[in-house]
Amino acid sequence: MAKGRFGKYGGQYVPEIVMPVLTELEAAYEKYKNDPEFLAEVRKYFNEYAGRPTLLYYAEKLTKHYGKAKIYLKREDLLHTGAHKINNALGQVLLAKRMGKKRIIAETGAGQHGVATATVAALFGMECKVFMGALDMERQKLNVFKMRLLGTEVVPVTTGTSTLKDATSEAIRYWAANITDTHYIIGSAVGPHPYPTMVRDFQSVIGKEIKEQIKEEAGGKIDYLIACVGGGSNAIGTFYDFKDDNSVQKIGVEAGGRGPAVGDNAITLSSEGPLPGVLHGAYTYLAQDDDGQVIEVYSISAGLDYPGVGPEHSYFRDAGVVKYVSINDQEALDAFQLLSREEGIIPAIESSHALAYLEKLMPNTKEDEVVVVTLSGRGDKDVQQVAKALGEEID
Repeated sequence: MAKGRFGKYGGQYVPEIVMPVLTELEAAYEKYKNDPEFLAEVRKYFNEYAGRPTLLYYAEKLTKHYGKAKIYLKREDLLHTGAHKINNALGQVLLAKRMGKKRIIAETGAGQHGVATATVAALFGMECKVFMGALDMERQKLNVFKMRLLGTEVVPVTTGTSTLKDATSEAIRYWAANITDTHYIIGSAVGPHPYPTMVRDFQSVIGKEIKEQIKEEAGGKIDYLIACVGGGSNAIGTFYDFKDDNSVQKIGVEAGGRGPAVGDNAITLSSEGPLPGVLHGAYTYLAQDDDGQVIEVYSISAGLDYPGVGPEHSYFRDAGVVKYVSINDQEALDAFQLLSREEGIIPAIESSHALAYLEKLMPNTKEDEVVVVTLSGRGDKDVQQVAKALGEEID
């Protein structure tokens, strides 16, 4: 494939002022991505600070609930800061250090990437700003407080829908004005090259560990691999090492929101006729109207409330590498409660979308088959929002 491209997707569609910093970032990543000293430092912080490797947990009660294939959960929720986002944040901050950057910025939706970025900035003594939509700040107050506690300035974004798309746009604008001393840690496998590749590489530790861990479980085979998809970093990390393994059916689960009407969901890849376009520096599938304008999207999950997807996912869709489906809000809420009751594990509402697909998948599985679901994060941040959706109020 051409540099920075996944088939026809990807690229660098950015203002001219940003190109020098992308060129600098690409050169630095190419220099260090195979450097033994850099990789050893990344592994050290993954293992000693973040808490890798994470468990591949046999969900015995959930398996009995469905009475079909064995279900395993890849427990990214057990990581420091509570989600897979710390993998990418650590990798990028260690790269930024080598590039001599003094300030870190990021965008965040559900707040997990913001907290991860604030955490690594505190760890390495770097100034940090996180841009967050005003609506997301309201529904993720706990994570906003955590970021401020860690010494990060949380910048509210009130333009557009006041959600993740607008926070990303504002972060890019700030970055363009401060490119000399600032590194932008994009939180998902989106954006201009080299970000989708770089984020995928740091998150691919998820799939690598699954591949090794399953050798000790269930005879070493996987039949189904499931992950939720917003921008798609936990999913691309889960699927990448299995991309050439046709014996494993890979399923990415998008946010079906309130229903199929325009503006009521965050579906891109699983729609009948998705259209590609340019968003945040990359050519990829988008939620857009007939005139090519990006439309407002919705999900109960702030982390899946994004109108695009990583360009490698677009390529995987076209190539048939991954099957993409959607789950609505109510189905995700039901799965949130089911895992909590059956396994004593409260999942992130994002991860609950992946778990909810088990309702549709499991009746068609066999008892000797194996299903692995990536539990991308824990649900502490979502408890108040879920309680409200269920008609309860928590002060």
